[in-house]
Amino acid sequence: MAVTYLLEDLSCKKTVAYFSLLNDKITFDPEQRSIWNRLSRRVANAKRRKHYPAVKIGRLAISEEYAGQGLGRDIIRFIKFMFTHGNRTGCRFITVDAYQNAVGFYQKCGFDFLSEKDGKDATRSMYYDLKRFLDE
Repeated sequence: MAVTYLLEDLSCKKTVAYFSLLNDKITFDPEQRSIWNRLSRRVANAKRRKHYPAVKIGRLAISEEYAGQGLGRDIIRFIKFMFTHGNRTGCRFITVDAYQNAVGFYQKCGFDFLSEKDGKDATRSMYYDLKRFLDE
């Protein structure tokens, strides 16, 4: 159901990081109208829908040995590049269910909350609009 990519250090034959990607969609939630309106404002009126295709980051992990070197940020940037160049799939957004301790990382990478309902849950639904990457 997902494709997993490995980042390896071939000089010492170690796995440095991995990430998994899968198909997803963002769906209109009438209880979260303000968030949906903010998200939809970025989409042309003629193209606004109740659902938008997305790619989901299912897993993202960096080896403790390589942590703190910016690899997570680089992987997120690589994923953004993958889905804005070469048209791998017709999606507009990246989604992630971020663990609470990773929310700050994803916010630094430009992700926004998809809902306020999950504020106290173990994970937070977040999204990134790929059009922003093209405008950077």
